[in-house]
Amino acid sequence: MRLSSLLDRNIQEFGEYPFLYDGDKELTNVETRALANQLAGKLRQSGIGEGDRVLVMMPNNPGVLIAYQAITRANAVIVPVLFTLHPKEIAFIAKNCQAAMLITSSSMKTQVNLILKEMNEHMPTLMIEEMENISTGIPLADTDEGERNDDEVVVILYTSGTTGAPKGVMLTHKNLTMNAANSARHANVDRGTTIGVLPLAHVFGLTISHACYVTGSSIAIFPRFIPSEIFEAIEKYKVKSFSVVPAMIYGMIASKDADRFDLTSLESVSSGSAPLPVALLHGFEKKFGASVYEGYGLSEASPIVTAHKKGIPVKPGSVGIPIPGVELKIVDDRGREVPKGVIGEIILKGEHITPGYFQNEHKSVETIVDGWLHTGDLAQMDEEGYIYIVDRKKDLIIKNGFNIYPRDIEEVLSKHEGVIEAAVIGIPDERTGEEVLACVVKRPNDEITQEELLEYCAGQMAKNKLPSRIVFLSELPRNGVGKVLKTALRQSVVQQKNMR
Repeated sequence: MRLSSLLDRNIQEFGEYPFLYDGDKELTNVETRALANQLAGKLRQSGIGEGDRVLVMMPNNPGVLIAYQAITRANAVIVPVLFTLHPKEIAFIAKNCQAAMLITSSSMKTQVNLILKEMNEHMPTLMIEEMENISTGIPLADTDEGERNDDEVVVILYTSGTTGAPKGVMLTHKNLTMNAANSARHANVDRGTTIGVLPLAHVFGLTISHACYVTGSSIAIFPRFIPSEIFEAIEKYKVKSFSVVPAMIYGMIASKDADRFDLTSLESVSSGSAPLPVALLHGFEKKFGASVYEGYGLSEASPIVTAHKKGIPVKPGSVGIPIPGVELKIVDDRGREVPKGVIGEIILKGEHITPGYFQNEHKSVETIVDGWLHTGDLAQMDEEGYIYIVDRKKDLIIKNGFNIYPRDIEEVLSKHEGVIEAAVIGIPDERTGEEVLACVVKRPNDEITQEELLEYCAGQMAKNKLPSRIVFLSELPRNGVGKVLKTALRQSVVQQKNMR
């Protein structure tokens, strides 16, 4: 199935209904398709042809999803870009994928000018507001796709670049539609209205829209996370479930606005993109009386791999079980499957797995071996098939020859009443190989010291895991979906150390 077919089948199965809510405005699924068809016609008239890459860069709004549908209906390739990236990063992406056009909004004009200056070349730009002026004389795009191959690449999703230059993950129609159908089937969510506050330029946010096509649900779209606005939407639309990242869970717990709204409809939130401290999970469930279903995924898997769901026990600290269509193994460094309870690397196979990285054959061959995607994520599986993510392979700390998993220490620190969040990294050390350093964000007005926190840790963990130093920060560096940028932390710490 092709991406455009998700919306077509949605209309065929559910009829016309309000699909997108944007403040006081709403668009039905039928209106969404009509606008997408018209924009597809405009793209073709502008010279966009089959396989051309089209960047989409703007805050969350209905125009993002309309643009995605339009691009695929024009048989071009969608390149979603987080508008919060630095102009240099966006210019790199545009050059790397040889973008034929940029679709953006008028609010992004300053950013666009900086990007074009970095590129030092012209790139045709279409403001989404021009959709309001689309002439009815422009023919609709031909949506009769016949026997077109659903193995064609439809999205190139660039990684955040936390471990170097961003890589373009190629995703096919089949990758995305199969993952949407299988994740919706796994979750077995009721038809209703969900909240789209995760960036639609990120694979996690993008998947929400695909799942809503499948389930016949609606989306209340928000360009930014403001707890009071989210609470208001839950009350207004009687939202039962929506997707978040851990930073949003903390924001909802910390907000004093929750008591002003009727949130009794909320049954669960799905958390992903970054590890969720168990203390945060319990705090949310206690405050809101709603379950937290933590899951795991990555861009290269389109993206959902595992998740909790209604009807099975929630195991705090676990990311649930594999969704249908996912073949998952945990293996050692030689590719041999390890026993239950033993830590190894997650490898994946299935129709949702990327065919590779755009114009990066070396990385593609290195990552996908004999059809298995090597994720670089360390985990263990229990006897019931639940997966527990231990850490990123690249974040593993090796001190005096012993493996130390940062997440173990982060979980301990996050339980301290004076700590909002923590990130643990390894820094080079001539004597031990690596030393453990903890970066901590304190609660406002809390005067906890390094000595107090180290003493607290000493009562909770083995001596060799203890941080050698604790650095207090006002906030942790994050990418557009709330994932902590540990590479940036390491570079900052090493830089400070060299300046002494």
